[in-house]
Amino acid sequence: MQQAAIALQSSSWHGAHLHTRPQAGRRQHARRGAAVQPQAAFAQIGHTDTSHMSSAGSSSSSSQREAKRLPIAYSPEWMALREHTKEVESLHLRDLLVDEERTDSLVREHNGLYVDFSRQNVTETTMQLLLNLAERAKLRTKMNAMFAGEHINNTEDRAVLHTALRMPRDEEVYVEGENVVPDVWSVLDKIKDFSDRVRDGEWLGATGKPLTDVVAIGIGGSYLGPLFVHTAMQFDEPCKELARGRRLRFLANVDPVDVAKALNGLNPETTLVIVISKTFTTTETMLNARTVRTWLTAELGQEAVAKHMVAVSTNLKLVREFGIDPENAFGFWDWVGGRYSVTSAVGILPLALQYGFEKMEEFLQGAHDIDCHYRDAPFQDNIPVLMGLLSIWNSTFLGRSSVAVLPYCQALAKFPSHIQQVAMESVGKQVSVDGEPLPFKAGEIYFGEPGTNGQHSFYQLIHQGRVVPCEFIGVVKSQQSVYLKGELVSNHDELMCNFFAQADALAIGKDSVTLRAENVPEYLIPHKTFSGNRPSTSLLLPSLSPYRVGQLLALYENRVATQGFMWNVNAFDQWGVELGKVLASRVRTMMHTARTRSRRITITDGFNPSTRKMINRYLDGKNQMLYPEPQDIFPCDLIHSEECEAKF
Repeated sequence: MQQAAIALQSSSWHGAHLHTRPQAGRRQHARRGAAVQPQAAFAQIGHTDTSHMSSAGSSSSSSQREAKRLPIAYSPEWMALREHTKEVESLHLRDLLVDEERTDSLVREHNGLYVDFSRQNVTETTMQLLLNLAERAKLRTKMNAMFAGEHINNTEDRAVLHTALRMPRDEEVYVEGENVVPDVWSVLDKIKDFSDRVRDGEWLGATGKPLTDVVAIGIGGSYLGPLFVHTAMQFDEPCKELARGRRLRFLANVDPVDVAKALNGLNPETTLVIVISKTFTTTETMLNARTVRTWLTAELGQEAVAKHMVAVSTNLKLVREFGIDPENAFGFWDWVGGRYSVTSAVGILPLALQYGFEKMEEFLQGAHDIDCHYRDAPFQDNIPVLMGLLSIWNSTFLGRSSVAVLPYCQALAKFPSHIQQVAMESVGKQVSVDGEPLPFKAGEIYFGEPGTNGQHSFYQLIHQGRVVPCEFIGVVKSQQSVYLKGELVSNHDELMCNFFAQADALAIGKDSVTLRAENVPEYLIPHKTFSGNRPSTSLLLPSLSPYRVGQLLALYENRVATQGFMWNVNAFDQWGVELGKVLASRVRTMMHTARTRSRRITITDGFNPSTRKMINRYLDGKNQMLYPEPQDIFPCDLIHSEECEAKF
């Protein structure tokens, strides 16, 4: 069965490129390996998916339509991979890694990015079988549909076009007959004009002072993505110079401690607030926005809102009702999902205010570079596609349900949190795009921490506990150079020594023979044995400039899209977050009743016993159940007013 599955036909791991657009000057890589003719049961393995080349009016036969409905888990390509796991599980990475030719075949490069897949539990056969599965899943067809603006988000009847947010002006993408790229650049031009005026001191606050501090209010994708990019860019030397004298803070959590943290030390006179909410109805964001609006107006008066608050939203009616001039609203579109929105006004506006619009253009160019690579490169050379296929191999076929994202770069400290949302909110699904239950588990648990901090936290588990595929991210040129006289290596070299060593430690391990040769006492050998054979991917960036940050973002976005297409789930909706919101609204209503009427929650209020008892415990723990007369209450050190100071 396994040999039969190696059939290369038109989708060879070593042979011709898969469905690639012609690329002038692109070097073709021919690798060794002869095709083995498939047995009858596997005649379709490696069959080229040409459905995306058909004319719009062509129709398939009924048998073909039926085949499309068959879950991929019942395909011969899937079964071949299932069978293949037996062979892979008998191999060890310490043996596979001595094969230099294998290593060369599993390294990919693109425009400065260097990605090494050789520490994955795969062989040449594995990679070919995964490519065969991609053919069966019609991966190229689905990718083309996304880039073409088709409504692939079927549950919300929307296109998925975050890739259009970073396209050059002269490209064209049509949604329902309209080219959306000019609209994208209309918003970008507006951001440039506004951010330039604020940074140059042309746009002043209500008291005539320059606005040097920005508070961006949003949650989820309106917070995690922009925060990751800000953290990644703030110590890049050119960015640091451009941001000198400016501060950017984010307010996401409705916890009042987060409000205090975001506003602490800021002066309302020099603060600009960005309210980020597509619908302008997100509960946490709008409560925080009202809170900060009150903080501003308590000192500057109601008229200050026009100069100190702007919006990123599509709901201009609610923007106006909130008190923000719709002219100061920056739009985006329903084909931009929240977790994919960092390259829209959601991220570009606050980041342009901090670093200047030109740096954000570089960031967008980096993301577009990877989008083009993802769209055009043959699958065997396509880095996001290979990352996605290997994630499916690890999670669905080898049963490894977690992924550790391990940036050996402190500037990428917030990257794992952002990718956690991008991946888990996208492909953490239980049904297919057709609403049918999945016959396998989709999605993975993402977590991570910068190296070397993580080594002193959870690496014990990934070395000697559960098998967790790891993704190491390193940078050749550090944003900050420190080299102390007398030290063997620089600080950054020391960091990267761990980057290289940890991947090998996971792969190779340490056996009892080696430990005995080192005279380790027999009773300690079981404790000091490392099984190894733990998979990882190593990604090396030349630097962490805005361009490279954009590449990294798009690399993972497109990798997650690949997984969704392969599993046949909708990676662009998120109905799983809705139920908790609905229930919280009900609790909110009852909490108001209890606090204003000084009563406990009773059995007639409809909560289950556990929830009823916990809410009452919470109410009992409050100093008072009855709210005082309505008034605005803030930590006094955050409001510079006589009324607040008089309380001391």
